[in-house]
Amino acid sequence: MQEFLPYAWFGGRCVPFAEATISVATHALHYGTGAFGGMRALPNPADPNEILLFRADRHARRLSQSARLLFAELKEETILEAIVQFLRANRPTTPIYLRPFVYTSDLGIAPRLHDIETDFLIYGIELGDYLSPDGVSCRFSSWCRQEDRSLPLRGKISGAYITSSLAKTEAVTSGFDEALLLNSRGKVSEASGMNLFIVRDGQLITPGVDQDILEGITRASILELARDMGIPTLERAVDKTELFIADEVFLSGTAARVTPVRRIESTEMPADRPVMEQLRLRLTAITQGQDPAYDHWVTRIRLEE
Repeated sequence: MQEFLPYAWFGGRCVPFAEATISVATHALHYGTGAFGGMRALPNPADPNEILLFRADRHARRLSQSARLLFAELKEETILEAIVQFLRANRPTTPIYLRPFVYTSDLGIAPRLHDIETDFLIYGIELGDYLSPDGVSCRFSSWCRQEDRSLPLRGKISGAYITSSLAKTEAVTSGFDEALLLNSRGKVSEASGMNLFIVRDGQLITPGVDQDILEGITRASILELARDMGIPTLERAVDKTELFIADEVFLSGTAARVTPVRRIESTEMPADRPVMEQLRLRLTAITQGQDPAYDHWVTRIRLEE
């Protein structure tokens, strides 16, 4: 069981987690007509009365845009205001993961997005390492990443994650930690819920936004950070075989943070990962509010005014 926080944001207010329930007839439950976000929050090591959120503005913007893809209206300000109240109600003392979710709350059987009610909720769990920081083993999935012409992949649409679920279970039940998905053109897209980076000859490379990836916020942060640190970066199509001969391979995401790939199928990857380690250390310092140059990436929430 996950360690859920005691309060959820539900129906426009904070309520005990056990009371934040929906009907079995809820539209989103049957058709995947929802969109979610994910944010990490941690108590400020220097001030227990302050919670640090990494790039909260970007997360709120993406969720608001995801809602628009479902023909729902959810303003960024509404999301951020709810998060503040949610954190003040829960007063977390350990690192947590927030899951905001906009969904069709209407009761009915017609698959549609017009003339339908929507709602917005937030819950949270205690979360340390989602994947092992020492590295994960990966296999290429037999499932293919969806195309943007079949699903709006610029948003985190909940129904799209059936593919991620199938790929993850296929990987774990066959002895691996994580799945890597190719797109319909046979190029590397992403992992089950993370973006992918490789390093070749000192250059940081990641599949571009034209490769049916989710435009990850951690991914964008790593690219910006790498450029500022003088690390050459390139966004382009990546072939499957490039991963086997890469100097470094790692995954990124809000939950996964920066996670090295230690093995891909039967190929052991190099254990020395200097580029990734530089980026991971710097990103960790930023999320802990310890890097003044990137303090604008951190939202500080006071638990008591």
